Amino acid sequence: MTMRITWAEASARRIERQFLATSAKPGVPVADVVATMLGAHAQVLSAAELSVGVRTEGTTRSHVREALWEDDRSLVKTHGPRGTVHLLPTAELPLWCAALPAVPAGSVFAPDVRVTEEQAGQIVAAIGDALDGVCLTVDELSEEVVARTGAWAGDLVMPAFQTLWPRWRQVLHRAGWSGALCFGPNRGRKVTYTRPPHFDPLPADDAVRTLVRRYLRAYGPGTPAWFAKWLAAPGGWSSALFGRMAEAGEIEEVDFEGTAAWVAAGDTEFPRDGDRDRVRGVRLLPYFDAYGIAAQPRELLFPGAAYRRALAGGQAGNFPLLLVDGVVSGVWHQRRRGRRTTVTVEPLRRLTARQERELGERVERVGEVLEAEAELVVGEVTVGPHA
Repeated sequence: MTMRITWAEASARRIERQFLATSAKPGVPVADVVATMLGAHAQVLSAAELSVGVRTEGTTRSHVREALWEDDRSLVKTHGPRGTVHLLPTAELPLWCAALPAVPAGSVFAPDVRVTEEQAGQIVAAIGDALDGVCLTVDELSEEVVARTGAWAGDLVMPAFQTLWPRWRQVLHRAGWSGALCFGPNRGRKVTYTRPPHFDPLPADDAVRTLVRRYLRAYGPGTPAWFAKWLAAPGGWSSALFGRMAEAGEIEEVDFEGTAAWVAAGDTEFPRDGDRDRVRGVRLLPYFDAYGIAAQPRELLFPGAAYRRALAGGQAGNFPLLLVDGVVSGVWHQRRRGRRTTVTVEPLRRLTARQERELGERVERVGEVLEAEAELVVGEVTVGPHA
């Protein structure tokens, strides 16, 4: 008989595994927290710092930056799922840099802009050689790539932000996926790139299967379509992958609110009855937090008015989220001025006195992570998505 899982049960398990029910204790490495999230979106670094900080006790943005640029460099900032910039554990690069290049992807560029596979390989190799042991700005890296490949790589043909970028930059994310590139510390206001420690990638098929199991343990039950959306992968490819893993006994089917979904084999323990109370409470998640991106189905995570208010054209991540009892119940925005930050929260439901007190505590935690004194304002968030 197929096991039945409710939304409340799935939410309670996901929140527990995401350190959103009980924060990670001091001493738990930030890289371990990032690993449970399957990466922290870091296009805006402060958002990644908050994603990690709200899941831990005592962690501030300084601790995240130390893990990136100092000490053992247990984190790396690079291109992760969907080609977007993420924080990933350095120790997991053999997994990510084998799984991500194995996902089929087409080109969004016009034929006269695209590079061939041979040219892409030349560019990635040139990037890796140029960045070995040094940090370069994008302009410095461009000079090195063109010098190692040819003038064709520097042709200004890529439309970007009302200007044109050189041809080689269309495979910048592939260089990150291959382990040839990651971000270095900023040089003033300029971004720099360097090369992460050398490593041997896992076999591609093993890495992809491991990533599916990791995804299902973090955000399951899941479907091939939800996994494909999270990874920006073709739906047919994802369905075939799940089919092979089901045949091999690596995943097993469950009934998730009437939908055929999957969990990792043997990973069928879910909170029941009173244990589901762990989902209760108020939580603040920043832009593009992993939970808001990966947890499905969207219509249950973003019920009613939240679906219209907290999603931008159906896309998750563009608004920071107020979670109440495991579902999106509002949006928020923080504006920093010096050592102070104003956190404006727009609830979409009436909060109880207990929830209002908890919201105040969550806002204080945001300030602690950002190393600022936080002030709570309850009212309309007037800025647009990703402001």
